[in-house]
Amino acid sequence: MLREPDLLDPEIRAYLEAENAYTKAAMAPQDALKEEIFEELKARIKPDDASVPKPDGAYAYYLRFETGGQHPIFCRKATGEAGEEEVLFNGDAESQGHPFFDIAACSHSPDHRYLATAVDTTGSEYYSLRVKDLASGALLEEQIERAHGSLAWANDSQSFFYTVLDDNHRPYKVLHHRLRTDPDHDPVVYQEADPGFFLGLDSSESRRFVIVQANDHTTSELRLIDADRPDQPARLVAPREPGVEYDVSHHGETLYIRSNADGALDFKIAQAPVENPGRESWRDLLDHRPGRYLLHLLLFQDYMVRLERVAGLPRIVVRRLADGEEHEIAFEEEAYDLTIDPGYEFDTAILRFVYSSMTTPRRVYDYDMGARTRTLRKEQEVPSGHDPAAYVTRRIMAPAQDGAQVPVTLLHRKDLQIDGTAPLLLYGYGAYGMAMPASFSTNRLSLVNRGFIYAIAHIRGGTDQGYGWYLDGRGPAKMNSFTDFIAAGEALIAAGFAKKGWIAAHGGSAGGMLMGVVANLRPDLFKAIVAEVPFVDVLNTMSDGELPLTPPEWPEWGNPLEDPEARARIAAYSPYDNISTQDYPHILATAGISDPRVTYWEPAKWVARLRRLKTDQNLLLLKTNMSAGHGGASGRFDKLEEVALVYAFLLKVFGR
Repeated sequence: MLREPDLLDPEIRAYLEAENAYTKAAMAPQDALKEEIFEELKARIKPDDASVPKPDGAYAYYLRFETGGQHPIFCRKATGEAGEEEVLFNGDAESQGHPFFDIAACSHSPDHRYLATAVDTTGSEYYSLRVKDLASGALLEEQIERAHGSLAWANDSQSFFYTVLDDNHRPYKVLHHRLRTDPDHDPVVYQEADPGFFLGLDSSESRRFVIVQANDHTTSELRLIDADRPDQPARLVAPREPGVEYDVSHHGETLYIRSNADGALDFKIAQAPVENPGRESWRDLLDHRPGRYLLHLLLFQDYMVRLERVAGLPRIVVRRLADGEEHEIAFEEEAYDLTIDPGYEFDTAILRFVYSSMTTPRRVYDYDMGARTRTLRKEQEVPSGHDPAAYVTRRIMAPAQDGAQVPVTLLHRKDLQIDGTAPLLLYGYGAYGMAMPASFSTNRLSLVNRGFIYAIAHIRGGTDQGYGWYLDGRGPAKMNSFTDFIAAGEALIAAGFAKKGWIAAHGGSAGGMLMGVVANLRPDLFKAIVAEVPFVDVLNTMSDGELPLTPPEWPEWGNPLEDPEARARIAAYSPYDNISTQDYPHILATAGISDPRVTYWEPAKWVARLRRLKTDQNLLLLKTNMSAGHGGASGRFDKLEEVALVYAFLLKVFGR
């Protein structure tokens, strides 16, 4: 059904469409408000936006949107000339006739002649690979189906590597495709035997190697393919060891390795010779320092850049390779988000990074690592207007049950009276080590401008406070994620930002599991729950080894098929299994019919059981997107329709 959504059982389709009709009818009085919000959201998006071009030798590559367009248009211009734009792939044109259209990859060959694309037209994350000859404008005949969307070119520009999915929707093979040959005969470069490990592809910054990545949530194993000799076998860097993660960068005859090996909880950086990369050859370059979580390593010809998080805030440190001299790029706001934007060029002194905060729109900078100067290349435009000075962002610490201090980031209008009377939306995720950034979002202004306080709870299960913060919210310690979120709500009440029963909780996917758990544990704390594509049938899903994500998820939650303690632990919090006869908050749940990550029946079952057992008259709505998957609608404006529904629901519940 993921590959062909039309195969959905007619009875199930009728059931889901009946739920959609019920949601539409219940929200009908809010239709005018929903449309108003939708227009607001659109008005904050620059209609003809474009990315800052990235230089790559003879060309600079970028993407842009046309006014009214839903999908990106990938383009290039000759470097250093005011030449005409060359459109490489027009997402708007290619999406015609497809209710869903997602572009996972749009990758040009090293010689700039070919463009490989990976496209999904159902939301199921089965991608189709095609190659375009940019010299002639013609598509090559071959078409690769059931791909994962991950690909990397060899340096000869005549071949590329890609991953494919098995019958359980798991990326398990890396193949090597030569242009103008039959994909059915593509040789297998590596095949993963463990269903708990997914494969991915990357290229080293130097372009010397294609990197084959095998990962579960806590263990990794990498292989290197010489991009100059793509027919040679992949070479193992270091065998997998449970709980040991590593990734590699390349410079000259040396590999730079970011890893948590040898008890380096917050990671360290080691070096090893290319010819002998095993663990026995690793020599520490940057020692482990507890509390300094190394997020990302980026190498250039003359510099090593690391993105790290200290005391819950990101920072960039630049090291000159010649002598090891380091400096930090400084920022002033109390809470902010910071990301590195890798380019194509290795021999350059220019680092591109992106900065934003809850009040400050995204700013793209080019930073000269030698001169230590930054140039603003782009600031996110908000066409309808945005005054950062009209808003306040703050961070408080919420004491958890065991004494841990949980950061909570807040955004509200400066003129809002803080006395507990304003409705407050509390967002959380808390899984897989994913941190929740204190970044800028134009969408949330539609709530904040209507008197809401917007808060993010940086709960355990993410890496907001380092890798240990993740370990303290997974597996046997999973309950910490849920109780941290509740503690955040209680701390906001104690600080006067909210009052009991006047909080909306919001989360999606694994954050939707969080929503289901806190709805069961503390329904009195929340007035509303928004659970988007929620992972709420945890025990059943983790007990079905045939589902796409189940084996890779066992390290995160535990394996109830083999571990009685894990089964008991999951059974104690699994949202579907712990619904009880009690009052619940107003609830809006969403689903995607072709979602391979959280199958549509999880939120459908959850809502059905809630309907049967809950004792209140509050709203309980289910909205299933019948033409999309985990990420919802694919077009940039279609996505806003879904946001507008969520906000209209919240405003209805809070009487705003």
